[in-house]
Amino acid sequence: MSEPTLYYGGQAVIEGVMIRGPHSVAVACRRPDGEIAVRHEGLGSVYTGALRRIPFVRGVIILGETLALGMRSLVFSSNVALGEEEKEISPAAIIGMGLTALALVTVVFFLGPLFVAGWLEDRIGSSIVVVAIEGVIRLAMLLAYLGLIALVPDIRRVYAYHGAEHKSIHALESGDPLEPSSVQRHPTAHVRCGTSFLLTVVVVSVVVFMALGSPELWLRVVSRVALIPVIAALAYELIRLGGRFYENRVARVLMWPNLALQALTTRQPDDAQVEVALRALQEVMAAEGVQAAQTAQEAAAAMPSEG
Repeated sequence: MSEPTLYYGGQAVIEGVMIRGPHSVAVACRRPDGEIAVRHEGLGSVYTGALRRIPFVRGVIILGETLALGMRSLVFSSNVALGEEEKEISPAAIIGMGLTALALVTVVFFLGPLFVAGWLEDRIGSSIVVVAIEGVIRLAMLLAYLGLIALVPDIRRVYAYHGAEHKSIHALESGDPLEPSSVQRHPTAHVRCGTSFLLTVVVVSVVVFMALGSPELWLRVVSRVALIPVIAALAYELIRLGGRFYENRVARVLMWPNLALQALTTRQPDDAQVEVALRALQEVMAAEGVQAAQTAQEAAAAMPSEG
C-alpha cells in the first residue's frame, strides 16, 4: 500500500509565513536585523482530533482553527517586527480577536449585500434574481477589498510571502529540492489556497440562498448568519475535491476561477522571502518526522535484499 499523502497548508504573515502540518505548526519571520525568527509548537487534540476527519464537520472546525492559528501567527509576526518576539498573548485575547473578525465578516459580507439586494426586491419581483444580485454584490465587495488593500506597500509584501508559501508547498508536493532556486520555478497560485475558499463560499452561498427562496426579511437575516457554518463546510469539501482530482480536465476548468483570483492575493517573492517560507516548512517537516522517514526509506532501498 502507498503511504498516505501529508498535506501542508499555510498563511502569509508580516514579513513571514506560517506552515501547518498534521500535528504541528511553525511560523518563520524575518527580523529587522535580517535574521529569521522561528516559533514552533505541537497541536493539541482540538486541532488534530477525530472530528477533523469527518466530512462536512471538518470544514467548520478548520474555519475556527484557521482563525485561531492565523491570529496567533499574526501576533507573533508583528511582535518580531517590533523586536518583542518573546511577548505572549492570552488564549482569551486570541478568541476575542477571532470572534470580532468573524462578526465583522458576517455583518459586512453577508448581511450588507442582503440589505442592498432586498431594497431592490420590490422593483425586480423575482426572488431568484434578487439572490443572484446579492451574490454579485458580495463578490464585488470581495474583489474590491482584495484589490484595495493590495495598494498598501506592507500588504504587497505580505502577498509576496503568500506567493513564497505556495511555491514552497508546490515544490514539496512535486518532490523538488527545497531550496530557493528550485522553488522559484513553481507558480504562486495553489488549488488549496484560502483565497479559493473565499470565492467558493460566495458561489455556494448563492446556491444555498436561492434554495431558501424569499422568506420574511428577519428570516433571511437569521439564515445568512446561521448558515455560515453550512456554507463553509460545503465550500471546504468542494475545495478538497478540486485538489484531489485536479489532474482531471473538468476539475481544472472548474477550479480555474479560484486560481485566477489568487492573482490579487499573491506576488512573485524574492529569494529571501522564499528562504523564510522554506524555514517554516522545514521546521514542520522535521517535527512531523518527514525527513527522518525519507532518510530511513533511502537507507532501506540502498541495502541488499535478504535471500
